[in-house]
Amino acid sequence: MITNRTFTMLKPDSVEKGNIGAILEKINAAGFRIVAMKLTHMTKRDAEAFYAIHNERPFFDELVEYMTRGPIVAAILEKDNAVEDFRALIGATNPEEAAEGTIRKLYAASIGENAVHGSDSNENAAIEGAFHFSGREMF
Repeated sequence: MITNRTFTMLKPDSVEKGNIGAILEKINAAGFRIVAMKLTHMTKRDAEAFYAIHNERPFFDELVEYMTRGPIVAAILEKDNAVEDFRALIGATNPEEAAEGTIRKLYAASIGENAVHGSDSNENAAIEGAFHFSGREMF
């Protein structure tokens, strides 16, 4: 399944630090079109469901706590080769290993507080987007 859409979340640390505008500016400058976006607050149940793939990992509870500590910005982005291009734009999970100029290099504090989520496949982009948005919320 190849699409031209991907899903992203600006995580609580990005919102807390006031980096929403700067990150969205980088996203727009990279040629992405925002087709859906909202500021929302994940409940514990939401975070547990969204990150269910990690529920057996030792960091799961910490991840759920982090993702529920404050609001996030959820968005669906559109561009040719969206998933791969967005993963390149955000950089490595560890900001110390992220390339210069990437979102995580610029705005992430650590592996745990890494500023932004980006879908890792076209299939997951569709699943994650549908988790946060109904079809009528996308343009």
